[in-house]
Amino acid sequence: MERRTIGAAALAVGDVGLGCMPMSWAYSGSRQRGEESFRAVHRALDLGSTLLDTADMYGPFTNELLVGRVLKERRGEAFVSTKVGLLVGEQHIVANGRPGYVRRACDASLRRLQTDVIDLYQLHRADPEVPVEETWGAMAELVQAGKVRSLGLCAVGARGGRRSGARLHDATIGQLRRVQQVFPVSAVEAELSVWSPEALESLLPWCEARGVGFLAAMPLGNGFLTGTLTPGEGFEPDDVRARHPRFTAEMMAANQPIVVGLRRIAARHGDAVTPAQVALAWVLSQGRHVVPVPGAKQERWVTENAAAAGLRLSAQDLAEVAALPRARGSWD
Repeated sequence: MERRTIGAAALAVGDVGLGCMPMSWAYSGSRQRGEESFRAVHRALDLGSTLLDTADMYGPFTNELLVGRVLKERRGEAFVSTKVGLLVGEQHIVANGRPGYVRRACDASLRRLQTDVIDLYQLHRADPEVPVEETWGAMAELVQAGKVRSLGLCAVGARGGRRSGARLHDATIGQLRRVQQVFPVSAVEAELSVWSPEALESLLPWCEARGVGFLAAMPLGNGFLTGTLTPGEGFEPDDVRARHPRFTAEMMAANQPIVVGLRRIAARHGDAVTPAQVALAWVLSQGRHVVPVPGAKQERWVTENAAAAGLRLSAQDLAEVAALPRARGSWD
């Protein structure tokens, strides 16, 4: 697999990363199997998918512990990205950006990950009670202490406001401008996919103009763009898709033309090419500073996703993707 660089520090990672969250958080709990996920992370490194994206809140904590088991054996082959700033309670999630907490959380992540340095430390969410400059300053001190190599910011969640167009990422860009005055931002992580292309309007150009890497979260549309989900099949109560406005049976059926279009493009490239690989290749085509980070917890999906790095979409392919109908949610 070829490599891409993240931020001014020119940190190299494989073209396609691995989102580790589904292994222990947000998706069907009954399908989360530690040993299977452990093998999937090893498989990712075997294939050159070196960027392993996790967070202390996933689990919470268990996701970092799982990744740490792999890092104990193969730290030199991996690029480790984890996050700070969110605390998980019984029925809620709260932000904590206090400098003292950030320092303690970093030390705890280092222990769980079984490493002495984190390659990319991301602010998961800004704390509304703490100026973001203070939180970022504490994170910058971690770089100076040698515990962290670079800093990143996760985009402010805005799923509920998709219809607001180019203004969707205004809050994130505002935060980026503020923290850039304190310490350089190496990467931004935000949703980007064929059915959620909003980042192309303002956030991605902002990053490109400043040499900031872009980690494309949910590049497979929470699994919808793989073409493996059946409308009406339903999701387990702990699965985020059970409450997602695009995953009602009605909306999944209404959005099938998007998968049909991806499948049509895939067929032109050979019987072995999948809609998921076309979706990832589309993300890769958005710029050399863009790294898709598809979530996966099985070796077969990790293998399929990594192979997308070798798929080159033609001008016709890209035009067909651009012409696909806009994704619909229950608000439409």
